[in-house]
Amino acid sequence: MNKQKTYNIIAVISTLGILAWMVTDYFGGMFIYLISYGLIIIPIIILYLVSFGDTIISLTKRGIKQNKIKVIFHGLVILTIILTNILQSDLLKSKRILTATLKDDQFYYTLVFRENGSCENQVSGIFGFQEVFHGKYKFQGDTIIFSKKPYDNDFIPDTLLIDRKEKAIFINKDKQGNFSTTKEWLNHFEIQ
Repeated sequence: MNKQKTYNIIAVISTLGILAWMVTDYFGGMFIYLISYGLIIIPIIILYLVSFGDTIISLTKRGIKQNKIKVIFHGLVILTIILTNILQSDLLKSKRILTATLKDDQFYYTLVFRENGSCENQVSGIFGFQEVFHGKYKFQGDTIIFSKKPYDNDFIPDTLLIDRKEKAIFINKDKQGNFSTTKEWLNHFEIQ
């Protein structure tokens, strides 16, 4: 096997490894997987960086025609990074009308309410953990009512109270069924 073919194989294998690692971002976070599977991922990262450097040097010496496979695979990683950032940004989503965050000892919960009646609960945690839950809502005066809750348990109730003066969205009710509007730990989201 000649040297050029070996570098092409390294480019393909390392690119596929990097893409597989990037996909883990949708399953809790890339950093968590790096810690868990570091003995596999770190060599792939090193191979990818070496291959990327080789590709740049080869491009300047021999041009695109002789480096077609490496350019295609490294271009695929760059394209994936760009597309992922566009899809995770607000560019293709409905306009935000209200954003609020609740911070507890392990996670940040960010509720994003959009013009089209959809909402997201963006959960961020330690070591880059991220998860997004989607829901539907409607405003009824100063109350938010979820028709589809943006969470998979009862942490966030189906009805919330907006207090714009306090810049808070309250989630807890007292025994009489009235919202508790005193700011306490874990009973409200701070409006941004």
